[in-house]
Amino acid sequence: MAIDIVTSASFVPASEILSQTVEAILETVVATNDVLFKKDSFKELATYLERIVPVLKELNRRYISSSESLNNAIEILNEKIKAAKQLTLECSTKSKVYLLMNSRGIVRRLEGTMREISRALSLLPLTSLELSSAIVVEIGNLCDSMQKAEFKAAIAEEEILEKIETGIQERNADRSYANSLLVLIAEAVGIPTERSALKKELEDFKNEIENVRLRKDKAEAIQMDQIIALLGRADAACSPKEKEMKYFTKRKSLGSQPLEPLQSFYCPITRDVMVDPVETSSGQTFERSAIEKWFTEGNNLCPLTMTPLDTSILRPNKTLRQSIEEWKDRNTMITIASMKPNLTSGDEEEVLHCLGQLKDLCEQRDLHREWVILENYIPVLIQLLGGKNRDIRNGVLVILHILTKDSDDAKDRMAKVDGAIESVVRSLGRRMDERRLAVALLLELSKYNVLRGSIGKVQGCIFLLVTMTSGDDNQAARDAEEILENLSFSDQNIIQMARANYFKHLLQRLSTGPEDVKVNMATTVGEMELTDHNKVVLLEGGALGPLLHWVSHGSIQMKSVAVKALRNLSSVPKNGLQMIKEGASRPLLDLLRLSSSSPTLREQVAATVMNLAVSTISQESNETQISLLESDEDIFMLFSLINLTGPEVQQNILQTFEALCHSPSAANIKNKMTQCSAIQVLIQLCERDIENVRPNAVKLFCCLVNDGDEASILEHVHQKCLETLLRIIQSSNDEEEVASAVGIISNLPENVQITQWLVDAGAIPIIFHFLRNVRHNDSYRSQLVENAVGAICRFTAPTNLEWQKRAAEAGVIPTLVHLLDSGTTLTKNHAATSLSRFSLSSVKLSQPIPKRKGFWCLSAPPETGCQVHGGICSVESSFCLVEADAVRPLVRVLEESDPAVCEASLDALLTLIEGERLQSGSKVLAQANAITPMIKFLSSPSLRLQEKALHALERIFRLPEFKQKYGPAAQMPLVDLTQRGNSSMKSLSARILAHLNVLHDQSSYF
Repeated sequence: MAIDIVTSASFVPASEILSQTVEAILETVVATNDVLFKKDSFKELATYLERIVPVLKELNRRYISSSESLNNAIEILNEKIKAAKQLTLECSTKSKVYLLMNSRGIVRRLEGTMREISRALSLLPLTSLELSSAIVVEIGNLCDSMQKAEFKAAIAEEEILEKIETGIQERNADRSYANSLLVLIAEAVGIPTERSALKKELEDFKNEIENVRLRKDKAEAIQMDQIIALLGRADAACSPKEKEMKYFTKRKSLGSQPLEPLQSFYCPITRDVMVDPVETSSGQTFERSAIEKWFTEGNNLCPLTMTPLDTSILRPNKTLRQSIEEWKDRNTMITIASMKPNLTSGDEEEVLHCLGQLKDLCEQRDLHREWVILENYIPVLIQLLGGKNRDIRNGVLVILHILTKDSDDAKDRMAKVDGAIESVVRSLGRRMDERRLAVALLLELSKYNVLRGSIGKVQGCIFLLVTMTSGDDNQAARDAEEILENLSFSDQNIIQMARANYFKHLLQRLSTGPEDVKVNMATTVGEMELTDHNKVVLLEGGALGPLLHWVSHGSIQMKSVAVKALRNLSSVPKNGLQMIKEGASRPLLDLLRLSSSSPTLREQVAATVMNLAVSTISQESNETQISLLESDEDIFMLFSLINLTGPEVQQNILQTFEALCHSPSAANIKNKMTQCSAIQVLIQLCERDIENVRPNAVKLFCCLVNDGDEASILEHVHQKCLETLLRIIQSSNDEEEVASAVGIISNLPENVQITQWLVDAGAIPIIFHFLRNVRHNDSYRSQLVENAVGAICRFTAPTNLEWQKRAAEAGVIPTLVHLLDSGTTLTKNHAATSLSRFSLSSVKLSQPIPKRKGFWCLSAPPETGCQVHGGICSVESSFCLVEADAVRPLVRVLEESDPAVCEASLDALLTLIEGERLQSGSKVLAQANAITPMIKFLSSPSLRLQEKALHALERIFRLPEFKQKYGPAAQMPLVDLTQRGNSSMKSLSARILAHLNVLHDQSSYF
C-alpha cells in the first residue's frame, strides 16, 4: 500500500519515495476503473499517470546519490499523486447524484491535479541525473500535455445544473419539473428511472449532505439543501403513502370553509388580489403590471401617498407574495376537497360545471393536480367514463390525461381501479373527438410499466389502435403508433398487432430478437390467415432474409417454422418469384432431398416448392424469365422423389411439375421428364387409387401428353392405361381429374390402335355423357367440355366409317352443332373440325332417291333429295351438315377473332362445294351468308385463312351468278393480294380478277 503521509525527505531515501510513488500511481490507475462519474476524464488521467511510471522506474534505477532538490521534487510529486488518488476514490464511493451536483468542482480539481503533477515533474533536476535523451524528451512531452489538458462538464450536465439553479431562483415547486429533472439526472449518471432506484439515489444524496454538515461546510450544505428541496417535489422523493399522510394532516388543519383575502392582498390600483406584488421607493406595494402601467402613463407620484417615486425601483415583495400564495393554496385545497360529491350528483349540468372547474384547477398548477390525485378523484372520474353523456366523457378524458401526465402516483391509482383501462379503450371506438382524447390518455398510460401490460390485454384495444394509425387524424395516428411502440415489449402484443395487419414490430423481432422470440414470430407468420396484400407487405418488409437464413443454418425447430412461414408467404405469385430471385430454391430442395428430414418438414418444404413453381406461371413475357429448377440434376432429383416419399410430398411434387409445365420453361421441363420416363411413372400412379396423388398424376399426365413426345407416349400407353383412364372418368368426383383424364384421351396421338382400344372399351358413350349435360353445367366445366369434344374428334376420322357411325349413333353431331354457338373458342374449333371430318364422308353415305313404281297418280309422293348431296341424307346415316342444321352455326363461327377456329369452320363449310357439289353447295353457302366472310378473309393477317378463302372464291366465282353478286366486293382485297401476297396468291388472285373481267388474261400476273 502506498504511503498516505509523506515522510520528510531528510529521513526517507529518495529511492524509497520513488517506489512508493510508483505504487500510488498504479493504485490510482486501478481505482479509475471504479469511478462512478466522469469515467472518460479519469481514463485520460490514468493514461498520463501510466506514462509517468516508466520514467520514475528509470529514475530509480539510475539514481546514485541523494540531493536535496531531487528529494524535494519527488516529495512534491508524491503529494500530488496522493491528491489524484484521493479524488479518484471520492468519485468511486460517493453518491452519483452528489457527484453530478459537484461536477464543475470535480472538473476543476481534476484539471488542477493534472497541472500540479506536471509542475512536480518539471521540478526534477534532469540535467544532473544523467538520464537518456529519450527519457528527458518524454518528461518534457508529459509536462506539456498535462499542462494543456482541459476537462469540462458535459453539455447534459451543464443543462441539468442550469435547470437546478433556475428552479431554485424561481422557487419552482412544480412536481412535473422535479420529475423531469430527476429523470435527466438519472440518465446523465446512468441509473434506472424506476421510482425505487431514484428514491435510493436521493437517500444516498441526502446522506452525502449529512457528511457535508459534519465537515462544517455551510455554503455547500445550504446549496445541497436547496437542491433537495427542489428534487423533493418529485414522485420518487417519498412514497405515495407518506405523501398522502402529509397532505391530509395539512388539509385537516385548515378547516372546511374558504377564507376571505386580507386587505393587504389587494392592489390599491386594481382592487384585485395581487399575483406579482412589488414594492415602490415609497414603501407601498402594488401589482407589478398595474404600477408599471401607472408609470407608462407619465405618473411619477405614489398612487397612495402622492409622494415622488423613483420609477426605476420596483422590489418584489416576496413575503407578501408567499402569504398570498399560501392563502390561495389553502382555499384551493378546501375547494378541491369539497367538489367530489358534485361529480356523483347525477345532475349532468352540475357534473359538467364541476369538471370544467376541476380542469381549470388542474391546468393552473402541478400542486393542484397532486391534491386532486390525493383526494382520490380518479375512481370517480373512471366511473363517469361509463356514462352516456359524450361531453362528460370527453371532460373526464381531458382531466385524466392532465393528472396522469408525468405522475406515476396517478397511474398507480388508475391501475388499481377495476375496469379503468377497459373504460378508456371503449372510447377508442367512439366519435373522433372522444377517440383523440382517449388515445392521448392511453399514450401517457402506456409509458408506465405497471399499466403497459394491462393495455394490450384489453380485448380489441390493439385492433382499434392499428385502425387509428391509418386514420385521417394525424395526431391521433401518431399517438396510436407510439402506443403500439410502447406495447411492443410483449411478444403476445406483437402477435396481436400482426393479426390486425400491423407488422412493423413482428418484422423487427424476426430479424433481431432472441432465438425463442424469432421462432415465435415465424410461427405466427406461418399460422396467420393473411390477405395477398399483407403477404406482399411482409415479404417487402424484410421477412424473407431471416427465414431463408434459418432454412439454411437454423436448428431443426427454426427450419420447420421458417419453412411453414415461407409456405404461407409464397402462395402469392409476386412473393414466389421474389423468393426464387433471392435463392430460396436451393436450400428448400436440399432440405427435401435429405432423407433425415422429418416427414412433416418434408411436406411443408414440398408445399412451398409447389407454391414457387406456381408463381413462375405468372411471369410476363417482357420480363427476364426465372426458373425454379436451375439444372437438369434438380429436375431429375425432384421427380425421383415421387417414388421415395409419402402421399403428401408426392402430391406437391406432382403439382410442382404440373405448374412448371405451364411456365416459360415448360418445353425444357417436359423434355427432361420424358428422359426420366415420367409417363411410365405417372401411369403407375394413375392405376393406384391413392387419395390426392392419383388426381395430380392424371393432371400432370395430361400436361405431358399435350404436344408431348409421340414415341414415348406410344411406348407406354397401352390398353390397360386407357381402361384406367375411362374408369377414372366414370368414377371420380374430382371434376379437374375427370377433365384431365378426358384431356389425355383428347391429346393422345391419333394412332389407329389407340383409337380402336378406346372404341372397344366403350369410350364414345362415356365421353359423350359429359357433352349431353353441358347445357346445365357449362359455366364451370368448360375445360372438361373442350377436352371431351377434342376426344370425340378422334372418333370422327373419315378413314374409319365404323368409328364415325358409332359416334353419330350416340348423338354426337347435334351436340357438336349446339357447341358451335355455346362453347369456348377451343370447343368451337374441335366441334368444327369434327363436323368437317363427318362431312367428308357424307358424299358416299348419301342414298339415291328410289324410283317411283306403278302409276304416278296412285304412288306416294317422291322423297326430297338433299340440297347439296342430291340423295337421301340424315344426321346419323350420312352425317349431312345441311340435315344437321350446321351450316348457319358454322357461318357464325367465321365471325370469331381466333384464326384457328375460323379456319376449322371454313374447312367444314368448304366440304359442301367439293367436286360436283360446287353449284348446289355454293347456293347453300350463299343462303347462309357464308361468302361475305370468305371475302373478308382475303384481308386476314392469317396466311392460311387467306389461301383457303382465295381457293374457295376462285371456284365459287366460276359460277356467273355468284361472280356477278359477290365479285365487286372482292375486287379490292384481290387487287391488294396481287400487290402484297406471296407468288402463288398473286397468281391465283390475278386469275380470279380475270374471271371478274378486271384483269386481262394476258396480264403479267399470270
